[in-house]
Amino acid sequence: MKILVPVKRVIDYNVKVRVKADGSGVDLANVKMSMNPFDEIAVEEALRLKEAGKATEVVVVSVGPQQATETLRTGLAMGADRGILVKTDATTEPLAVAKILKGIVEAEEPGLVILGKQAIDDDCNQTGQMLAALLGWGQGTFASKVDLGEGSVAVTREVDGGLQTVSLKLPAIVTTDLRLNEPRYASLPNIMKAKKKPIDEKTPEDFGVDVTPRLTVVSTAEPAARQAGIKVASVAELVDKLKNEAGVL
Repeated sequence: MKILVPVKRVIDYNVKVRVKADGSGVDLANVKMSMNPFDEIAVEEALRLKEAGKATEVVVVSVGPQQATETLRTGLAMGADRGILVKTDATTEPLAVAKILKGIVEAEEPGLVILGKQAIDDDCNQTGQMLAALLGWGQGTFASKVDLGEGSVAVTREVDGGLQTVSLKLPAIVTTDLRLNEPRYASLPNIMKAKKKPIDEKTPEDFGVDVTPRLTVVSTAEPAARQAGIKVASVAELVDKLKNEAGVL
């Protein structure tokens, strides 16, 4: 069985994000980029399923600029078999990405698609659900455990009340949560081997998808600085401040 893993190139989670002086967006100049952490978890889970003999091939795919090749190489160095880059310099929104992935799924015919539940740059948490809707496949979101069986997959997912296990018929979509696994580090030999693994390049036009953004960013600003806390002498003073100063009562 083939497993498809979409991955996204984002600002490294250790980097302090800076807003452009004109407020038009986030400054990406000379900023370290890396694979979205949730997508690293998805790659790791796919590789573990392959190592357990439940999958035969792991394909990583990314939608983005030419530099996203580096992100794919990271996935290949972790152990994926090949990569697909859908090259575009436009800012892609979740629906456009889902439509592109739908075309790739129809071409590759994987039995399972595993992707991060959200990207840490836009926090949309939409692509997996949209892809499941476009394909008409079952979906297991926020997975903290994945048990792949014969023709089905059991997904233990985190919900407000605790844990919920859903059983899905294959093919299916699974989105990963933080507690699913701990991603491996790519060793130097595997990094060198990854340079020889194939990466196919395509464009959104190959799938008949228009990636023109439907939303316009009006302005971008850093959050307000956190104000210092204060101590109150009594409950009455606390209630008074919540009511008359904070306006929350």
